[in-house]
Amino acid sequence: MIFYFSGTGNSRWAAQQLAAQTGDRAQDIARLSTVPDYTAEGQIGLVFPVYAWGAPEPVLTFAKALPAADVFSFAVATCGSEAGHSLKKLSRVFPLQSSYSLIMPNNYILGADVDDEATARAKIDAAEKELAVIAQEVAARRPVYRVAEGSIPVLKSGIVNFGFNKFARSTKAFYATGACNSCGRCARNCPAHTIRLHAGKPVWGTACYQCLRCLHECPQQAIQYGKGTETKSRYTIGLYRQA
Repeated sequence: MIFYFSGTGNSRWAAQQLAAQTGDRAQDIARLSTVPDYTAEGQIGLVFPVYAWGAPEPVLTFAKALPAADVFSFAVATCGSEAGHSLKKLSRVFPLQSSYSLIMPNNYILGADVDDEATARAKIDAAEKELAVIAQEVAARRPVYRVAEGSIPVLKSGIVNFGFNKFARSTKAFYATGACNSCGRCARNCPAHTIRLHAGKPVWGTACYQCLRCLHECPQQAIQYGKGTETKSRYTIGLYRQA
């Protein structure tokens, strides 16, 4: 089995690509109410995006709940450029035989804007080739650690990641502009189940993974996070690949 968590679709697409090439099933962690029995499986994979050089909260929570089993375990972390020690920290929770980072288009527009189309397509094309290699290595049960950690990964995956989870996951800056047409997509698709519609407009609770799915998937580009996102583009994998 391959379990994934995804905000704008990068990790979902990667998990589905791997599943197709390894004969596995890709399952969305956010849609699972219980941990499936995988003890009869030959391998188990985790695919997730890197948030502030760490694994997202739902991935860590899910990994902690996985029972020990005699299977080949691997993980793929999608990221804009570097993964820090996200996979090493995950392996402390759920031991991994193989770990990979996979460069995908940038989507964290609370920082920089999304990649331009040429850059995004080039990253996805390169990722597709890398996934084919990963699939072969997983099928061969080959222990691999191929992770672009970047500079000072201990600091980034330690103090910076802690600060992100402690202070940067606030929902206070989210709002919907007058372009909102009350379609409800944000509320239906929020993996944290923190969005509800009030008088036809989205209202955010306190729980948030900062996946930015609501912001990127809004058909009207009506959802913003502070004024800084109003001039920035949006990204989902569906713009370039079927996911």
